[in-house]
Amino acid sequence: MEPPGEKPGEADGPRITPQLLKSHTGEFALESILLLKLQGLGLADLGCLGECLGLEWLDLSGNALTQLGPLASLRQLTVLNVSNNRLTSLEPLAACENLQSLNAAGNLLATPGQLLCLAGLRSLEYLRLRDPLARLSNPLCASPSYWATVQELLPGLKVIDGERVSGRGSELYQLCRDLDSSLRPSSSPGPRATEAQPWVEPGYWESWPSRSSSILEEACRQFQDTLQECYDLDRQASDSLARAEQALSPEGSASSFVF
Repeated sequence: MEPPGEKPGEADGPRITPQLLKSHTGEFALESILLLKLQGLGLADLGCLGECLGLEWLDLSGNALTQLGPLASLRQLTVLNVSNNRLTSLEPLAACENLQSLNAAGNLLATPGQLLCLAGLRSLEYLRLRDPLARLSNPLCASPSYWATVQELLPGLKVIDGERVSGRGSELYQLCRDLDSSLRPSSSPGPRATEAQPWVEPGYWESWPSRSSSILEEACRQFQDTLQECYDLDRQASDSLARAEQALSPEGSASSFVF
């Protein structure tokens, strides 16, 4: 869904005022505002937004903006969403030196040249000009060479329209794609792949026959023999002690002692 074109007099609409900003953030000083959400308010004029010098995160999506002039003073801005507006230029953003993420899907950007102003932003890594899920795009996205052109103009980008184009993520994506291609059956003649060989001997995974309990039985037998031997030794010791006591004690002496 492309944003509607401008019509005479449409620029006259709601504008950003200090009162609006304070009511949305609860901050009394505009310089103290770090995060600001002003989406879907029908805003046509950014008004005093340029006074929010500490602003780092800004959402202006779903408004009626045609220019971004006041944003040129926001040097701390890192995340900006201006999707679904009526922008034909991103020129003021050239001064936002800390900008890392920009969503400008659903505007009126028609030529790659309108992106040249972003080339000097060394921190810019994420750019969205098209959002299929929200049905938002820009006229320049219709070009068959759109993707390659954006990459050439902004080689520092890591993600375009939500798809990673550089870094370890893209390398993994390419590896998976190459692997997927290699696994697909090919119709062209060529050497057949070597048949996979088992890495263990045949029968390795077959269940072993149940072992007999001979080991357990032998252990029990030896334990019983040892226990019986202990009983015999105890009996022999008791007999020996009894004989020794009888031999050492005189006859009848047991009855002569009085306790």
